[in-house]
Amino acid sequence: MTEGETTSGRGTLRALRIAMSVLIVAVVPLYVGWLVRVSYLTGQHRLPTGDVIRWALPTLVPAIAVVLRVVAGQMWWVSVVSRTASPLRERWSVTVLLFIAAVSVFCGVAAIDDPNVYFGLLSLVITGLGMTGLFFLPAELSHELPDVVRRRSAGSSDDPAS
Repeated sequence: MTEGETTSGRGTLRALRIAMSVLIVAVVPLYVGWLVRVSYLTGQHRLPTGDVIRWALPTLVPAIAVVLRVVAGQMWWVSVVSRTASPLRERWSVTVLLFIAAVSVFCGVAAIDDPNVYFGLLSLVITGLGMTGLFFLPAELSHELPDVVRRRSAGSSDDPAS
């Protein structure tokens, strides 16, 4: 590998780390805070007074969303590092992730008195970006990221030494 390729590889890794960090630092707190707020408002506006779910909704929905997205990201990252098939290809895991996204978007739309298409799209964008940031959190925090980027950029997946 030449010096130019090494510098280019470091630049690519640095750009990837910066992009992932910005996504995670900017969007994940926004998503979690938004999800707590809209879950609370959904419980207050849509559920009857005295219903225990009314108060559990802002606690359970964000916690479950964060944990399951990070676990899904960890499963994917372990499969990338170990070069095995991702467990995310199984129907149950995709169904769980889609259910989390649907509940998140539903809470965003149901939280306001007069739901409209624009707020639905905003809920969809915040959910998508937040869930993406949570998904890539394990990869960003991993010490194996430079090795995986080098292996993928070399393009020699047939070479067992890579």
